Amino acid sequence: MDRETKEIKFNTIVQLLVDEGLLQKEKAVYSYKVTQKLQTKRAHLDVIKELGYLQDEDIRKILKKHQGSLRIGDLLNGLGYLSHEDLESALIIQKNTKEEIKIGDILIDHHYISDDNLTEIISIQLDIPIIEIVTQDPDSELIDQGNLELYKKFHFLPIKRIDKGAVQIAFSDPLDPHSIQQAKTIFGNNIEKGIIRKSQLEEKLHHLKSSRETEEERGPSKFNVMDVANYIIENAYHLDASDIHVEPLEDRVRVRFRQDGVMVHFRDYPSSLHAKLASRFKIMCGADIAEKRRHQDGRLLFEHNGIKFDLRMSFFVTVYGDNIVMRLLKTQEQLLGIDEIGMLPNVLNRFKDEILSLPSGVLLVTGPTGSGKSSTVYSCINHINKPDITIITAEDPVEYKINGIAQCSIKTDIGRTFEETLKHIVRQDPDVVVIGEIRDVFSAQTCIQTALTGHKVLTTFHTEDSIGALVRLLNMNIEPFLVASTVVCVIAQRLLRRVCDECSAPYHPDLTELRRLGTSHSEMAEAKFLKGKGCKKCKHTGYRGRIAIIEMLIPEEMIREAVLAKKTTHELRQISLKHSGLITLFEDGLVKAAIGLTTLEEVLRALPRVSKPRPLSVIRKIVGA
Repeated sequence: MDRETKEIKFNTIVQLLVDEGLLQKEKAVYSYKVTQKLQTKRAHLDVIKELGYLQDEDIRKILKKHQGSLRIGDLLNGLGYLSHEDLESALIIQKNTKEEIKIGDILIDHHYISDDNLTEIISIQLDIPIIEIVTQDPDSELIDQGNLELYKKFHFLPIKRIDKGAVQIAFSDPLDPHSIQQAKTIFGNNIEKGIIRKSQLEEKLHHLKSSRETEEERGPSKFNVMDVANYIIENAYHLDASDIHVEPLEDRVRVRFRQDGVMVHFRDYPSSLHAKLASRFKIMCGADIAEKRRHQDGRLLFEHNGIKFDLRMSFFVTVYGDNIVMRLLKTQEQLLGIDEIGMLPNVLNRFKDEILSLPSGVLLVTGPTGSGKSSTVYSCINHINKPDITIITAEDPVEYKINGIAQCSIKTDIGRTFEETLKHIVRQDPDVVVIGEIRDVFSAQTCIQTALTGHKVLTTFHTEDSIGALVRLLNMNIEPFLVASTVVCVIAQRLLRRVCDECSAPYHPDLTELRRLGTSHSEMAEAKFLKGKGCKKCKHTGYRGRIAIIEMLIPEEMIREAVLAKKTTHELRQISLKHSGLITLFEDGLVKAAIGLTTLEEVLRALPRVSKPRPLSVIRKIVGA
């Protein structure tokens, strides 16, 4: 056997198959070399199966036989669900963490694999049943044989007695020998293992603990409600959260932050604190503390360490009390310049030269809530705000205050409605009118009529993509000739998480990702994909900050004619792709992943795909990337 062959180190599962005699070492070596030569990364075990050396059933038998000696990281790596690099990164995190944390918890908490996927993989591969604890209550007598702190520490919970006196126990990691040994110490050797999602186990243990504590032990005397309210807001600011969610649940108050577009748990408080906390937030933003039956909104200018920032609050009545959501708004100094909103070079130049310089017409910015529409509109306002131009706005509410423009905040409680404001806005002799949002037929008609009288109009709209904005205007009974003659640009956008600069490293997409993208390895050969390994600066997520994905539609002559002819959405899109230089949201995301700004996972997670993307080289040529 040559030296190169002797130096090959198989993963744990392949080595077990060789040791058990199910796989000849020569075949293991050959399949390993095949794997190394593939342009697209594949798991060694997948190649072994494709070569016909083994079947899934053979692998399951070995895994079940040796499950007592397998570690969860080795299992996932060997099966191809976790790359060697990700496993090494997770092990480094475990080593550098002062407190003892299980590798499975690190993989879930740092988004190397989802809780659901981990549970399903182990269940299928080791033939261990998944226990859905939501649909059944554990045996209280069994639970009393141990204690909740021990169950929490070793991540298991007894469920029920089954045949022949065996005890069914739910483990979040049924491969952990320490957890299994602790369970056997309490309940004897006759146990049947089940697997439970980590999040579900933690929620159940929390509920059991809460139900056993007296109200006095958990009482609000331990908490100063003013301090708690300030603590929540201050931490959200320091963690660069965009939203705060204070959610009353059956057994507690859960506080979560939205960071880089993803919900992250912050901490829990006793249920008994919720009413006082809701009242405190209402006082802070000027809402009615006596009103508990209706939804409310409010606004607060919060000051912390000499820094002032705005909070927009929403109180939504639920069966457990007010669900409170607060949006943190940036100050003027934090607004992005037009060059920073995320447009690629050719798109940006065309937007500035052909759209922002126009004296009249409607500019629509579309997308779902939280997609950065307002930030884009304000960036446009900042760009065109000059001493020789008058800009006036109607917003609900004013999100960012900008010097030099007249901003009006809607207040329906005193009769200052959108309808009333829009009637008076054109009498203020504006050059540019900003309407916070097209929310009904009246506001849509006002935008069109204002543009027809020679004004530039900027507004936002809730639609899936740029083509959808034109179609929705037509469905609101706006005459096609009015839509065709006034709408000069539609921008559709989403926000994706940006790859962390500190820990980014090159990676190659696997065959599954390429198939989901509707492309091939040859089409992506010039791409330079990056993926964050996880570090302290990005809190081991691999992402830090967000980037806008933008689809810009400029309705040129052929598109205007198609609107007049009331063509279908599909027909409008095909004309736009061929004749107006349209780059779809999915294509823009693909380019930004290919130059290392975001990842393919984010593109697949958040962007709509309405058609197969064009080759990467074609897209990059159009956008100038």
